Amino acid sequence: MTKEQQEQKQKEKKEMHDKERDKNNILHWADQVAERVIQQKGDKPNYTVASGITPSGTVHIGNFREIITTELIARALRSRGKKVRFIYSWDDYDVFRKVPVNMPNQEMLKSYLRKSIVDVPDPFGKEESYARHHEAEVEEALKKVGIHAEFLYQSKKYRAGEYAEQILHALKNKDKIKAILDKFREEPLEETWLPVTVFSLKDKTDKVENLRWDGKHTISYELEDGTTEHTDIYKSGNVKLLWRIDWPMRWSWEKVDFEPGGKDHSTVGGSFDTGKEIVKLFNWEAPVYHMYNFISIKGGAGKISSSTGEVITLNDCLEIYEPQIVRWLFAGTRPSAEFAISFDADVIKLHEDFDKCERIYFGEFKDVSEKEFANQKRIYELSCVHEGKVQKAMPYQPGFRHLTNVLQQNEMDVEKTIHYFKAQLKNKEDKDRLEMRANCVKNWLEKYAPEDFKFSINKHVSEEVRAQLTKEQKAALRDVAKRLGEKEWEDKDFHEECYIILKNHNLNPADFFQAAYKVLIGKERGPKLAAFLIEIKEKAIVLLKSV
Repeated sequence: MTKEQQEQKQKEKKEMHDKERDKNNILHWADQVAERVIQQKGDKPNYTVASGITPSGTVHIGNFREIITTELIARALRSRGKKVRFIYSWDDYDVFRKVPVNMPNQEMLKSYLRKSIVDVPDPFGKEESYARHHEAEVEEALKKVGIHAEFLYQSKKYRAGEYAEQILHALKNKDKIKAILDKFREEPLEETWLPVTVFSLKDKTDKVENLRWDGKHTISYELEDGTTEHTDIYKSGNVKLLWRIDWPMRWSWEKVDFEPGGKDHSTVGGSFDTGKEIVKLFNWEAPVYHMYNFISIKGGAGKISSSTGEVITLNDCLEIYEPQIVRWLFAGTRPSAEFAISFDADVIKLHEDFDKCERIYFGEFKDVSEKEFANQKRIYELSCVHEGKVQKAMPYQPGFRHLTNVLQQNEMDVEKTIHYFKAQLKNKEDKDRLEMRANCVKNWLEKYAPEDFKFSINKHVSEEVRAQLTKEQKAALRDVAKRLGEKEWEDKDFHEECYIILKNHNLNPADFFQAAYKVLIGKERGPKLAAFLIEIKEKAIVLLKSV
């Protein structure tokens, strides 16, 4: 069969697969990728999906995108009745190259540069190593969003000699590997190049030169002081494959069927391009691959970077977003799309959008097409923290925006805020949901909210504010206090009543509302006035009467 015929056959196969996918109404990207895995790797009962990272600094929310992308594919495969092994590799045998600026004990850390990350002490003094500090932090956070991976620690595997045969195999095929890498290089690698790096036995750094392989299982090299060391690949555990060889070797070793990669790995001649050729030397085929794009923080300066220390972690996100909303942010966005995670006022809209998705799932929001319903339903299922366990009844939805007001009315006291909603809470699940969201709102108000959203109710009206008010404003505000106390009002009705009062006193709306907010919260703007007055009725009456 000619190359053209092969390409035509592949094209026809893809078109047939696309039609089949559309016929089966596979809308969600995770299901589409899972289907691609099955098509390309064969319809097997078991699949292995993988991801990993070097814990060289704080593991940020951009790194989390790789983890959750892999986990969502695992869920999509399991929903098709497949067994899935989800492995996550900590590349903690990589070199410690740079001290991130957000780390304490900078001078101590600098003294460990060029050693493996696992040999650097924890600058916080909590864990057995610098690497373990970052690993433990992420492993605990992942549980909160329902991600349970099998964690592999590459330092342990290398030092135990687990990859000794693979290292030797790479050395025997060094010329073939070099030829693959050289295809994508402007300058070819030196003839003496070896596909390995070495941590010296003497000082455990990679500051070694003139690597030589004896054709068996010994590597020799010179240290900075001119002395020569010899290391046995099978015994010493200080020889490691270079990244571009290490990654495809592990695809073969772990029999990986799917693994995503960042935009930086996905360029022409990037590590995936070379890896999919090198892996054939290890008698395996490259996994199904899916590129994920970068994430930025709204208002931040582009791509997040561990090395600069300017990072937002999963735990930071979980302070203001419930776990299922964090999952929803990623489940509802294709990995190839770049997006920003908001910590500004857009936080409110994102909560409202999630609540809408939830209402669509439970049939409480009818104005959607059949296709959109199916898509939102799947996004919501994948957003659930506990896989395959969606609540049977519509969960309680306390409005994020409303909570910003109620919390501040109650001096940021979560318990008082829960009590405010007591009549609406039907069960423990409702209370738990309210408490979780109230804490998210509190964290947002304290750490990220724009000043326009922040207020505290005045204890009394200051002489300064009284002096700023006109006779007409004072009279209007006293009338508002009188009418507010006469009965139980609905928001809409009292809003109309306020407009009647301001017209009776020949005030324009801006002057009236500004006066009310100054008296109530000492600012010129605030929450929607009528609803706010009703919510803080007793306090409002006292303040407005006292003008």
